[in-house]
Order: sequence, then structure tokens, then C-alpha cells
Amino acid sequence: MTVVYSAVSRFAPDRTGDWQAYIRWSGLAHLKELVSLDGILCPTVVQTLEDADWHYNVHEDHRTHLFHDLNYLLRRTAGSEGVNVLGVMHEPEAHDLIAHADPRFIFRGFDLIETDGSISALSNCGGFSKAFSTTDLSEYGLLADHGKALDVQQLLLSNYPDEHHAVCDVWAIWQMAK
Repeated sequence: MTVVYSAVSRFAPDRTGDWQAYIRWSGLAHLKELVSLDGILCPTVVQTLEDADWHYNVHEDHRTHLFHDLNYLLRRTAGSEGVNVLGVMHEPEAHDLIAHADPRFIFRGFDLIETDGSISALSNCGGFSKAFSTTDLSEYGLLADHGKALDVQQLLLSNYPDEHHAVCDVWAIWQMAK
């Protein structure tokens, strides 16, 4: 399994008004920072693609905001403020998680992102109490355990069959240390 990279807007207490409103709405008062691929809460920093991007980004499944080449992404986003550079792996198997051994990154956990979109079922849907509780989420708004992430993925499907945000893919997320 391959790790790809994304640069997203950092969502943390320093975004005072937005953060406070989000914490009130979500009930996730224990968060230190939200580390996610959620396109609303943590939008991609690369909003407009340049010609050169097509040599380095992912071309399939509406994932052009993901890049194969970390050095290119770092050059591309140099000078941007409030950026989280993430290493991500789509639908990893447990043994795949050791593949990302880059010491510049810290493993933060697993997000569940809707399959045909960019919304996190964990942090941006108001909660799915039949699948997980807010206490299951780490201080980064993620599930810490791979098995738990797979369980929640199945519980979302079985308990919320008519909810499109419940049809999710598991993403492993590493955050680049600052």
C-alpha cells in the first residue's frame, strides 16, 4: 500500500471563533487539534491545480489534491501559513501501517471519509451514536486502533443504510511534525 500526501488547512484552537463554534456543535471538547482529510473543516491548501501538479498528483477518484511526491508538495505549498502536511493511506491493511517509516511524520490515527466525497463521518456529521461515541475519538478527532476503525466502518453501514455520509473509506493519517 502506498502513502500519498496532502496539505490541508490546520484546524485548531488558534482559529478561535471557528474552533469554539465547532467544539460547541460537535461536542468534541477533548480535541487538541482536528487532523483530518475532511474537505470542509480542513480544506486542501492546493485549491487550484497548476500544469506541473499533474506530474505528481493522484489522477483517479477525484483525489487530485493528493500527491505522490512529498518534496514537490512541500515546494508547492511553501510560504503557506496554517498548513498540516499529512501522509495518508487509503483502506490500509494492518500490515501496511509499517510502510510509512518516515521519522518526519507522527501517526495520528484513522479517519472515515465518505466514499464519494470529502466529509468525515467521525468529525463532521454530528455523530453516529450507534457506531461510535465521542470518547472513541483521540485528541486529534481520529480512531487510534485499526480494528476499531474497521468495526466503526461496518457499524456505520449496518446502522445507517440510508445515510450517504455513512458509506466511508478508512484512511490512515500521519501528520508531519512541525
